Order: sequence, then C-alpha cells, then structure tokens
Amino acid sequence: MIHIAPDSPTTADVRLLLDEHLADMFATSPADSVHALDHSALSAPGISFWTARENGALLGCGALKRLNGTQAEIKSMRTTAAARGRGVATLLLARVLTDAREHNLERLYLETGTEEFFAPARRLYARHGFTICPPFAGYVLDPHSVFMTLALSPDGDRQQQGRPDQS
Repeated sequence: MIHIAPDSPTTADVRLLLDEHLADMFATSPADSVHALDHSALSAPGISFWTARENGALLGCGALKRLNGTQAEIKSMRTTAAARGRGVATLLLARVLTDAREHNLERLYLETGTEEFFAPARRLYARHGFTICPPFAGYVLDPHSVFMTLALSPDGDRQQQGRPDQS
C-alpha cells in the first residue's frame, strides 16, 4: 500500500530523488528557466513537504510553498522512474490539495515546463482543474514555462489570476 506522509527533504533517499529532479530540469530547460528547489530550500519555513512510500521505499515527493495567507505554490512534484504510471503523482497531488483546503487556502499556483518532458505533469494538473494563468509571485513570461492555477474557494475565484497578493 502507498503511504503519503510529511517527510524531510534532507532524508538521504529524498535528497537523491531531488538531485535527480534538478538534473533533469537542467537537462531539459535553460538554466535561467529552472525554478526547482533543492533539498535545503525545501526545508525552509513556509514549505510543507510529503513523500510517497511503499514498504519504506521512496516512490515520489511533493511540496507546497506558502506565498501568503491564502495562496501557495506547488513545488518539486516528482516520482521515481520505477513508480511512474502507478498513480503516485495523483496521490501526492491529492494530499497537497487536501492540505491546502485544510489550511483554508483559496488559490494554488504552479510553474512547469513547456517541453515534451513536462507533458505528463501538465496533463495531471489539467485533469485536476488547473488552468493556464499569467506568471505569478515574481515569475516572468518565459517560453520554457507554463503557469497554472486552481481556485480552491469562491474567494480564490474572485482573486485576480496570476497576481497573488503579496501581503
């Protein structure tokens, strides 16, 4: 059975997965278009981090970075090569969405790549209601980035998409 739980991004196996994630990001996108966080950045206050494990074996990870009191950004969604196609990313995303709702967040954002390598991620997010939006929270237009958002509440629907309040 797959178990999703809070974890530390500094755990040895998680660090290896995050290192692989960063290597893939730099291999598929220009350096100035890579916005993935390393294990130390993912340990910062305001970031929640989860892993998916089965019998102790790491299958994937995901994080939620608070932008302000009502908005957050999904970061570092990644599954191991062996876990791909098993629904692990869907389970991780469901956990992130549950946590966001439990904390009364009104809107989520994310940035992902435009290259074919990122097509499965874009499809996952679209299946869960995320839509394309303008850059947010300091991001700028970039031909290598796709920005997406999801309103979690009626107030989130009323907020100007792509312009998180920085309060």
